[in-house]
Amino acid sequence: MIAHLLLLPLTILTTIVLATVAAAAPAAKTMTLDPATPQPERFVVRDTSLIDLRTPQRPVFLRGMGYSPFLPGETPVRGMQPGNDGRYQAHLRLIKDMNANYLHVFPRLMPPKFFEALDQTDLVYSQDVWVWAYEDDFLAPAFQVKTLNDIKEVIDHTYKVGRPDRLVLFSIGDELQAKCIISTDARHPEIRDYRGKHITVTNRTPTEVALAQLVDQAMDYELTRYGRRHLYCHTSWTHVGPIGDRPDIEVSQESVLVPDFGDLICLNIYTYANGVRTSPPGSVTGSAYQGYLEQLAAAMKQPILVTQVGLSTSPIAPKPLIPGFGGHKIEEAPATFKSVWNDIRTAKGREKYSGLVFFEFQDEWWKSAKGPEEALRQDPEDPEQWFGVYSVEKNHQLTPKGAIPATIGALFAEP
Repeated sequence: MIAHLLLLPLTILTTIVLATVAAAAPAAKTMTLDPATPQPERFVVRDTSLIDLRTPQRPVFLRGMGYSPFLPGETPVRGMQPGNDGRYQAHLRLIKDMNANYLHVFPRLMPPKFFEALDQTDLVYSQDVWVWAYEDDFLAPAFQVKTLNDIKEVIDHTYKVGRPDRLVLFSIGDELQAKCIISTDARHPEIRDYRGKHITVTNRTPTEVALAQLVDQAMDYELTRYGRRHLYCHTSWTHVGPIGDRPDIEVSQESVLVPDFGDLICLNIYTYANGVRTSPPGSVTGSAYQGYLEQLAAAMKQPILVTQVGLSTSPIAPKPLIPGFGGHKIEEAPATFKSVWNDIRTAKGREKYSGLVFFEFQDEWWKSAKGPEEALRQDPEDPEQWFGVYSVEKNHQLTPKGAIPATIGALFAEP
């Protein structure tokens, strides 16, 4: 075959080679938002920037805090929401003391007293909408129907109880599990495209199609029911993409998840996470964290919000499946917070970053599927329960973890 090719004229040979390469290369993933879809009324995306139309002169950079104010004895595992009491004024005062301007809220249905306390500040917020991340088939009709109903409930709550004028975005789902992405993709190899009312995606994975459907239908529900919409995203994590050229990500190249269906990229980026710690050095600080941020900015066409970064101060680190997940000393944590801030503010492509959210305001005793009784105990070997910059005592008293809150306050006070 090669000998016969060598006898062909150069122009024909070049055409054959280019056609062969094009056939071998995977088609590029696309995502388009219908230009007829109405824009949000306050926070909008322009090119690769997030803009507040009330102050459109400069792009927004959200200085954020993850907020999940469950106190000992409360757990969403049993369908509970945080209590409707006076905790929120005290919490938001501490958050404002850290010079934050943004809350990334995790409980689905925050109570009225939270929003009353929010009214006394200038904070804006986003609403995370929990999607069951452990489903074997994200495209299963029953899963899609139930999940969309859950999303509608959160949107309705926003308009009935929440503050839609202060809401930045809805995030549909958070950190889908790699094994479930792999399972979904294996079940539906033929599903690669989706054309919704607002979002169209092509050459995608089945899991990406499943998420695009949910985002599209959520957006349409809000527009149809309330005549307006907010920004939308799916919050992913570095273990499954969108940067796939790493030896430690947990899905194959064919299943890499690029969370671009919606208005902006929302990604949890931890310093020790798979995909991050194996990154090349950054151009300014030389850290792998900055290296990841720079490659991400070069690859993405939308604004990027770092929705989670932080450290667990659990007294015991778990078995070293992920080095750095737990076991951090409180006195050593501020240096990491400073380096992360410096990495993002000096990174090449930093103009694409629309905010950084430290995870999180307070420890969550209920994590790891605990019931109300177990939520009275904070387990020293469970890192998920120790990410707070404030610790929570049994009497619900909040105590700052050393210099961490003051460090965040100093960083957020910077230009």
